[in-house]
Amino acid sequence: MTAALARPILLRYAAPSELAAAPLHSSVRLSLDGARGPVGVRGTVRDAALFRDAMAALATILESDLRYKGRDRTAYLAYLMKQGKKATAAIWEAQKAFLEGAFPDDAATQGDGSAAKPRASGALDPVLTVHPDEVSIEVFSRDESAYARLAFSSDLFEGREAAHGTAFVDLSPRIVEQIDRLRAYAKVELDAGAARGDAAAASFERSLEVPTTWLRGFLQVQSAATLPAVSCELAPIDLYNALFVLRTRKAKKPPRGLRFELVPGKPPRLILEPWEILIEGHGPPYEGPARVVRTFGRQRLLALSRLLPHVQRVRAELRGPGLPVFWVLDLGRATLTIALTGWTDSSWASAASFDALMPREGKGGDKARAALDALAARQIALLRERGPLPLAALAAGGGAEDARAALQLECLRGRVLYDVARRVYRPRELFADPVDERDIRYSSPREAAAHRLLGAPGAVRPTKVHEIAGEGTEIHGEVADREAHRDFAPRFTMDLEGRVSDAWCSCPTFRRSGLREGPCEHMIALRVAYARERAERDALRQTAEGRSLIRAETRTYVRREASGAEVVYRVSLDDRVVHLSWGARAEAPRHQRIWFDTDGEARDAYFKRLDALTSSGFVDADASSA
Repeated sequence: MTAALARPILLRYAAPSELAAAPLHSSVRLSLDGARGPVGVRGTVRDAALFRDAMAALATILESDLRYKGRDRTAYLAYLMKQGKKATAAIWEAQKAFLEGAFPDDAATQGDGSAAKPRASGALDPVLTVHPDEVSIEVFSRDESAYARLAFSSDLFEGREAAHGTAFVDLSPRIVEQIDRLRAYAKVELDAGAARGDAAAASFERSLEVPTTWLRGFLQVQSAATLPAVSCELAPIDLYNALFVLRTRKAKKPPRGLRFELVPGKPPRLILEPWEILIEGHGPPYEGPARVVRTFGRQRLLALSRLLPHVQRVRAELRGPGLPVFWVLDLGRATLTIALTGWTDSSWASAASFDALMPREGKGGDKARAALDALAARQIALLRERGPLPLAALAAGGGAEDARAALQLECLRGRVLYDVARRVYRPRELFADPVDERDIRYSSPREAAAHRLLGAPGAVRPTKVHEIAGEGTEIHGEVADREAHRDFAPRFTMDLEGRVSDAWCSCPTFRRSGLREGPCEHMIALRVAYARERAERDALRQTAEGRSLIRAETRTYVRREASGAEVVYRVSLDDRVVHLSWGARAEAPRHQRIWFDTDGEARDAYFKRLDALTSSGFVDADASSA
C-alpha cells in the first residue's frame, strides 16, 4: 500500500503564546490547540533557570536542520539584471522564490483577489502532554534527524493545577526568544492551556500539510525506543569533554563517529573519530558483555551545551545498526531524552534500519494480526486506567515479545509513548484518530516497489560484498523484477559512516536520471536485503550449523592496552584463504595470508582465530555497531 504524500492538519489556537514580564515577576502563557478538549497545566516554577535553559535546548533541537543548503544567489542575479545581462531561467526562478518568501500573503490570493487560507507544508508543532506525574513536550527536527522529549516533574511547579491530555503547543521563535530572557531571581508562572477569554480576538488557525516522511520518522523513532538496548552511564564531565572536543575541532575526513568502548567492570570510554581522541569515563562501571559500538550524529550533541550546569547524570542507550542513539539527561526536576540518527532525511539508511520496526505485511495471516490488534487494545485500556506501566506489568499473563510487538504497533499509531528515561509506557494520543500504520509503511512509491520485490522469494540477492580498506563496503546484487520481465544488477558503496557514496543500476530509471531523483527501487531492495542478510548471518554464526554456511566474512577485533594504545586485529575469510591484519590503530598494520586445501579447513581456522582473540581480551567491533 502506498502512502499519501501529506496528512492535512488544522490547528486552532485561541491566542499566540506570549510572555508578560515585570521586574520581579514573569508569566509564561503557552497556547494549546483548542480542538483536543480541556488540556493544560498551571503553576509557579520553582527553578526558573532550569526551565529557561531546558526550553532553549529543546527549541534548538526543534529548529535544527543540517541538510545541505545551496547558496542564495538572488542578489547576484539581480545585479546581473541591472547590468543588462540576459534574463535566463535561473534569474526568473530566483525572482519567483524571492517574491514568494518576501510576500507570502500576496501569493495566497484567489482569482477574485480575496485572500485564500494558505496551507503550509512542514513539520508539526511540538506536542505537549500532561501526565499525572509530569508535563512533557516532544519535538522532531525539521531534517528528521533528531527527536527530543523534555519532561518537567510535578515537583517543579508550586500550586500545580492540571488537566490531563495531549495537545499541540504554539512554540514560535518569538516566545522562545522571550523565555530565553527570563531571569533566575524573578518569579515565573507557567500557564499552558487552550482557552484565552481575554484574547479571543487574537485567535488564529494553522492549516498544515504534514509530509508523510516527517510523520513516519517521528513515529518510527518512538517505535525504535521500545527495542532492547545496551545501556551505559556517563558522568557530566564526560559529556562536557566530548562537547569541548566537538566545539574546538572540525573533522575533514570520515569516519565522524563517536565510539563507545564498553568493558565489564570499567567505566565506559568515548573515542572521537577520526582523531582517535580517547575520553576516559568517570561514571559507574559498565555491566554487560564487552562490546564496541560506533554511533553517528554526534554533532547534534552540541545543542546540549546549554544544559551542562544542570546535568546530574547521563545515560546512553545503544540499539541496533543504524537505529537512533538515545541520550537521557537527568536534570533533577526535569529530564531530557533525545534520539539522534546519523542521517538527514529518511532515505537510504532509514529504509534499511527501520525496516525491522514495521510489521511485515501478511506475516502470520489475518488471525495473527487480529490477535495482535486485540492485545494492543487491551494494553491501551490498561494504560488509560492505571497510567504509566513497565513492560513486565503489561505482559503479565502473556509473552513479553507479543506484548512488545503490540506496544510497538501502538507507538506507530501514535497512541502510546515509551518513556526511555523511566522505562515505562505512557498513553499519548498524537491525533484524535490513530494513524494507520499502512499509511506510513513506505516513505515513497519506490520504497513500496522495493518491498514488493523483496516479497518474492529469491528475487533480491546480494552477490558480492567487497571490503575496501579505508573507504567502506561495496555491495553488488541481482534483482529479478517479474513485472518488468527483466533482471537488474544494482550496486552501491557504503562509506565508513554507513552512507551511500556511489551507486549504479542497469534499470531505465537510473539510466535516465541517475541519483537526481533518489535511489531506484532495485537499489533500495538490495540495501534492505543486505541488512536483513547481515542480521540473519550474525544470528546464525552463534551456532555450529550457522557457521558452516559462512564462506566469506570479515571481522574486526580491538583491545585497549594499559598505555592507552588501541590494537586492531582484522580477520577475513574468503573461501580457502584466511587473511590477517593487525597492529596499533595509528600505525601501518602487518599482514598475513594463509591458504588451506579445503574451505572447511579455512573456516575452522578462521573461527579458532576469532575465539582465541576473544579469550585474549579482544572485543568484536562489528557485533554492535549502532
